[in-house]
Amino acid sequence: MASPKDKSSRDHFVYREFGDNNSPALERPTQELPPEKQNLRVQATRAGRKGKTVTVISGFQTKPETLQALVKQLKTQCGTGGTVKDNEIEIQGEHKQKILEILTKLGYKAKISGG
Repeated sequence: MASPKDKSSRDHFVYREFGDNNSPALERPTQELPPEKQNLRVQATRAGRKGKTVTVISGFQTKPETLQALVKQLKTQCGTGGTVKDNEIEIQGEHKQKILEILTKLGYKAKISGG
């Protein structure tokens, strides 16, 4: 007889209707919209970043691979760091106007949000 320590924690469930929680069938597909149909918001914020200004671009309806390529291009053209978090792009520093120009040239509908 196996001791309780030998069993993994995933074997302990009371009821599960649909197999694995990480099943690809349960994931929502990301709808890939062309750039001209996306409404993006560009804003600079310091909230929750210990006083550091970050430019946040939100409103994307695209795949993560597309976002990764776009953030790489924005980081290069702004000469700074950045990342993708929760389907938003964060670029270090205040680059609202420059990012707005870049996104417009790429065909995105973008506007500056906030003050």
